[in-house]
Amino acid sequence: MPVKFGLWRVDGTDVLRVPPRVIESEARLEKIIESRIEILGLGDLLVIGPQVMTDFAKRIDLLAIDAEGDLYVIELKKDRTPRDVVAQALEYGFWVRDLSFEAVSDLFEKNHPGEDFASAFIDRFESEVPEVVNNDHHLVIVATGLDSSTEQIVEYVRGYGVPINVLFFEYLFDEDREYLARSWMSDPALDLPQAGAGNKKQPTWNGVDFFVAIGEGRHRNWDDMREYGYVSAGQGDKYRKAMFKLFEGARVWAEIPSTGYVGVGVVEEPAVRVADFNVEIEGKSIPLLECPVRANSLGENADDEELSEYLVRVRWLDARPREQAVWEKGMFANQNVVAKLRQPFTLQQLSESFDFE
Repeated sequence: MPVKFGLWRVDGTDVLRVPPRVIESEARLEKIIESRIEILGLGDLLVIGPQVMTDFAKRIDLLAIDAEGDLYVIELKKDRTPRDVVAQALEYGFWVRDLSFEAVSDLFEKNHPGEDFASAFIDRFESEVPEVVNNDHHLVIVATGLDSSTEQIVEYVRGYGVPINVLFFEYLFDEDREYLARSWMSDPALDLPQAGAGNKKQPTWNGVDFFVAIGEGRHRNWDDMREYGYVSAGQGDKYRKAMFKLFEGARVWAEIPSTGYVGVGVVEEPAVRVADFNVEIEGKSIPLLECPVRANSLGENADDEELSEYLVRVRWLDARPREQAVWEKGMFANQNVVAKLRQPFTLQQLSESFDFE
């Protein structure tokens, strides 16, 4: 049972209870929560979007994300029965559990035109998006009350690890002032250790496989990388440092954002500046910058240690045109240039799609 909230106004010797009232519209409460989501008491959250459309043509009232990359489905009771809203929240939980980084990013950018998800995340939390997004999710029902049988349903599924909780708001009005009072069915702080179905943890990394994002543009092109045997990033300190995570013998899986996985190979040499990267042409070692390439700005800032493009030599085991990219819903994608690839589903799909030993 939730803790009931009461508010009294003290005027000298008079103590008057401020009576709760019904807020005039659920839409107003939704707008208040969207603009000041911290009133939920869940810590700092970034709103991905209101009225987020699911694959089964229903809309989540609010979808948000925290600094750890966990998703929050926030659903208002509105005019539905308590049992209906609980069932709806569980249905949404089923949908959000497999959302990839790309899917979350697309949802954010669809609801915030002109804004970039990774940049908004950094602005909100002053840190980069975690390597793994949506490792856990939380279901939050916002209501003015629940009947006892529905409370029992919520407590029952919570007991089996379903990350659902109910937040009660009371609307109070005292002369010309309005108040919102909050209480929880269960302390949300107690949900953190068991959030997610069965307290999901990141799978153990095998120490070999890396995800590498191929950010095509004027500084880099996948066809150049296929032909000359490398992956690259640069034009900034954090991109340069990402390349140094790849060690000799590591296996890299190249992925073009919004396209899919296009190659797998083994690192043969660690990162060097583009000016120091040579390739063998007809038995001769030639600087890559003297070779014909599609990325016409590959050599930009070549003499600048911080801004230069950095290349990692790769022996491709299976590299294919971008038109033959491999992608399935739920596969791993990440905004970071380099990340440890540890997701069993992704590794399984890739092992079935690429020819390598």
